[in-house]
Amino acid sequence: MIELYTWATPNGRKASIMLEEVGLPYRVHAIDITKGQQFAPEFLAVSPNNKIPAIVDQEGPEGKPFALFESGAILIYLAEKTGRLLPTAPVARYQVLQWLMWQMGGFGPMLGQAHHFRKFAAEQIPYAIERYTKETERLYGVLDQQLAKEDYVAGDYSIADIAIYPWTQRYEWQGIELEMFPNVTRWRERMAARPAVAKGMAVPA
Repeated sequence: MIELYTWATPNGRKASIMLEEVGLPYRVHAIDITKGQQFAPEFLAVSPNNKIPAIVDQEGPEGKPFALFESGAILIYLAEKTGRLLPTAPVARYQVLQWLMWQMGGFGPMLGQAHHFRKFAAEQIPYAIERYTKETERLYGVLDQQLAKEDYVAGDYSIADIAIYPWTQRYEWQGIELEMFPNVTRWRERMAARPAVAKGMAVPA
């Protein structure tokens, strides 16, 4: 059994989509970050950086409970545990991993900043809004160009798609006109049609 500590955010949904895709049994622990539950000592014991998602695999690598935080690490761990959605052939594997790192290092952080400054900041700061909106548009363009060549980001469906997709759900918050990115639009429709993606996106209830 996997214990999943999560909330309804793009990063949280990566883990639940992955768990649905690989079919591992899991139990959801909702960590309401709007109420500061991520700072509770019992959660910090699992995720010392006070961020969701985090997991505890009751049947870890050494047959003992194993705690893991950081969404990208969780995706790799679950892929390797099940032998799914991360190729073992070196070229294909690193193609997936480079797009996973692209999401973690750019697509997630920059989109997050865009929707923070556009929607949640107490003060409207034109420089910040322009900076992060332009970078978000650039990153959507990179993704669109890649998806012009492939049905999925790294060729076959993989953890790279799972990592990227939830962040595109808030495109309006990010100031993105989705019609500018037709290949992203088609890919999003393809992703949304997957039953495991639909189920994972609804976690926690």
